[in-house]
Amino acid sequence: MFDTVIEGIFSNATGITLGGFLIGVGSALVLGIAMAFMYMYKNTYTKSFAITLATLPAVVSIVIMMVSGSIGAGVAVAGTFSLVRFRSVPGTAKEIGSIFLAMAVGLACGMGYPLYALIFAVIMGAANIILTASPFGESKKNELNKMLHITIPENLEYESAFDDIFGKYLSQYKMTQVKTTNLGSLNKLTYNITLGKAGCEKQMIDELRCRNGNLEINISSQGTDSREML
Repeated sequence: MFDTVIEGIFSNATGITLGGFLIGVGSALVLGIAMAFMYMYKNTYTKSFAITLATLPAVVSIVIMMVSGSIGAGVAVAGTFSLVRFRSVPGTAKEIGSIFLAMAVGLACGMGYPLYALIFAVIMGAANIILTASPFGESKKNELNKMLHITIPENLEYESAFDDIFGKYLSQYKMTQVKTTNLGSLNKLTYNITLGKAGCEKQMIDELRCRNGNLEINISSQGTDSREML
């Protein structure tokens, strides 16, 4: 029995038996649910994505079984399925990585190697939990990097209109975009900025409002998880 699990549950059969099918799909579903729980650890997520992550390995395993072990055809079809979610809504790097991990587990189960799929899922799940809980990839400097959007009247000279304020609160700034809005009566400026110190956003916004006529001003973080779209 153990040798069969090691060599693959489909290795000695001319076709897929009902028992092998149930073992492959069942193990893929169980591992998918486990991977979904591991992804939900200290991560933001939606219910639909958690369900997708839990069921994707089982779907991939069935695709591999039905193409009679042709890995090339199976990967092509499964890859198409996995990208459907991101057709209209971009996914974050973490979400796409989790999708590919779930696909790998499904591939292993579909090829008849649920034990290897289990080992892989345990290793990657443990690595994900450890890296998520640790300060790996974090940087205090990143907390000071922001994106600033300022709306101004179209008659305001924007090239140097805020230089004195920026020099007071920022260590670096660069204009990246100028866009007209409201039928050309307003300009929307976008800057990549680095704060001189944390917590000075309110004071800077108050001074910018006096300069731009109290129009819309928005500050957001650069490179946060919610914006790491691929």
